[in-house]
Amino acid sequence: MEVTNVMEFEKIAKDKLPKMVYDYFASGAEDEWTLKENTNAFSRILFRPRILVDVSKIEMATVVLGFKISMPIMVAPAAFQRLAHPDGELATARAASAAGTIMTLSSWATASVEEVASTGPGIRFCQLYIMKDRNVVAQLVRRAEGAGFKAFTVTVDTPRFGRREADIKNRLTLPSHLTLKNFEGLDLGRIEKAHGSGVAAYAAAQVDQTLSWKDIKWLQTITKLPIIVKGVLTAEDAKLAVEAGVSGILVSNHGARQLDYVPATIVALEEVVKAVDGKVPVFLDGGIRRGTDVFKALALGASGVFVGRPTVFSLAAGGETGVRKMLKMLRDEFELSMALSGCRSLKEITRDRVVADWDRHHPTRVSPRM
Repeated sequence: MEVTNVMEFEKIAKDKLPKMVYDYFASGAEDEWTLKENTNAFSRILFRPRILVDVSKIEMATVVLGFKISMPIMVAPAAFQRLAHPDGELATARAASAAGTIMTLSSWATASVEEVASTGPGIRFCQLYIMKDRNVVAQLVRRAEGAGFKAFTVTVDTPRFGRREADIKNRLTLPSHLTLKNFEGLDLGRIEKAHGSGVAAYAAAQVDQTLSWKDIKWLQTITKLPIIVKGVLTAEDAKLAVEAGVSGILVSNHGARQLDYVPATIVALEEVVKAVDGKVPVFLDGGIRRGTDVFKALALGASGVFVGRPTVFSLAAGGETGVRKMLKMLRDEFELSMALSGCRSLKEITRDRVVADWDRHHPTRVSPRM
């Protein structure tokens, strides 16, 4: 099958992967309304292209937390990537590096921070869950720093695991040959079988339900690296994040895997951007499947986007080559979207370049510059 767009990687992955594995990567929480809405909401945003602009040269490079990357498209954290392909996170790391962009490694990876670092140079962030045992978190922070990781992305929307019914039915667990490599030496590397989802049971046992803003402050005492808070959907929490001194905010609903019937991230984005008022960069994940989606996110105020499911599905479909192809597809589509909209650089992707269906209810949001 010749792949011509990112969505087609999922079709290949579904054919190749065991049902339990495909369902884990593909499914969302409960009714999966937000899962569908994450992608559907992009279709309610239309372009306002400008014409007769010289777009023979398009500049897509950007700077994220001081690091120059080739495009505002980065790799989101995704756990258990060796379920998708034997090379797992190592293949993803090499592909992201080749694309000149950032990879975020899940703390629940099936390759350790040291193994990922050994794949060669690259800009890498480390995602963290705040575990009940803070020593486990502190140890991983030190190891990630030692392995050359450049920032930490703290997932804050998971005090409890969302109800993912596909995982419950499949009794999701990791096969015996796979472990959570970052915790292997701490007797926390294995996920045991459970009556329902083994992963949910592991999370309930290990992730701290008392997580609060004080833990962000605690993390700042044990690392000088930038901290991005992942899981913000409201202006109120965005303001608290800024007050807490974070370096960035990631508008995320955990790929619609936590609380169902929360807004699509692209719908929540502007509220967060307005609350932050330029004090820190705001990023977005969830529902990115086209270069046009990237353009729309930037027009609504995002400094960049992270892609999750496209990464694991392209990894399943073709290993490192698949992930490279996926990133190139999104890059090429994004460049074309810029050219056909009359934007030669990222700074020209402004709010007046798009119109959303919700603008009818908030007419002051769009002020076209003629």
